[in-house]
Amino acid sequence: MNDNKNADFAVLAEAAQILNRKKKTYVKILAATFILSCVIILPQPRYYTCEVKLAPEWGSDASTGGIGSLAATFGFDLSSMQSSDAIYPMLYPELFESPEFLVPLFDVKVSTIDGGLHTTYYDYLKSHQKHNPIAYPYRKTISFVKKMLQSKSVRGHSATGGIDPFYLDKKDFGVMCMISNKVRCMVDKKNNVVSIVVKDQDALISATMADSIREHLQNFIIEYRTRKARQDMAYYQALRDSAFCEYREATAAYSAYCDRHQNAILQAAISQRDQLENDMDMKLSKYQTISGQLENAKAKVQEQTPAFTVIKSPTVPIKPAGPKRMMFVAAMLILAVMVSTMWYLRHLIIAELI
Repeated sequence: MNDNKNADFAVLAEAAQILNRKKKTYVKILAATFILSCVIILPQPRYYTCEVKLAPEWGSDASTGGIGSLAATFGFDLSSMQSSDAIYPMLYPELFESPEFLVPLFDVKVSTIDGGLHTTYYDYLKSHQKHNPIAYPYRKTISFVKKMLQSKSVRGHSATGGIDPFYLDKKDFGVMCMISNKVRCMVDKKNNVVSIVVKDQDALISATMADSIREHLQNFIIEYRTRKARQDMAYYQALRDSAFCEYREATAAYSAYCDRHQNAILQAAISQRDQLENDMDMKLSKYQTISGQLENAKAKVQEQTPAFTVIKSPTVPIKPAGPKRMMFVAAMLILAVMVSTMWYLRHLIIAELI
């Protein structure tokens, strides 16, 4: 036992002597690491984050309220199992990866906080992003290699003239990926609170996009939840318009016939007038019935429209969220000390392992 202690003490003493002789070298290494870390991290563009929290309307069966709360503590959402909706809050993060959801964000109007730029979010990401100048040769080389290896593609356009999410060219796909990397959506499993976090190089743009994405998400979910009800409403609207035209035609025919046969005493004329009057009443009854169905369809649309409660509104961030320059420099210094120490003591470490 004493021999082992003496051996360990001898190894520690030798390691201390080796490191003591390398004090000046450590100073040089730390100085070089500090300068190099500053050169790398200081030109790195700052970025800001803005967070929005909202609670979507999400009905659940009252009879399972206690069980649902207990299940939520273990990460299970019984309300989503009972709902007939295909898109429920837990799937919102997956929705943020869909081209159909991301491509409409290209046309959002944004402005920098200094007022020097007013453009679309697509143009801002494509042409106005700041980069670390040190990484310029690397980016240029990668871009050149990609151009050499990849073939040209033609942008797809939708019927309305916009960008078609089904067929994107390389630049549009790259911008979509940039948006996907800048936007994060998280859902609390216990209470279904949706958090939207946007990271961007400009404080005002990060807040603008957080609010725009919140509104876009609400409209997307509302459009999905009310799609069938709105189709029914449009169907009844068309039926009511047709019934109203038929009623007006029947009214005009009855009025014209009565004007032409004011003093009619023949039974044939009276029968024809009664037939036109009955037809007019039937068309009126049809019009009133369909009008009632249309009102019910409108009420159904309102009933199916979900409500979103904004818990945390977007605000323009004051302080940048990163990069953490001091932490980066400190981490590099610690790493340099650890690597240097392991290198200087490599013989002792190998001897101990053997």
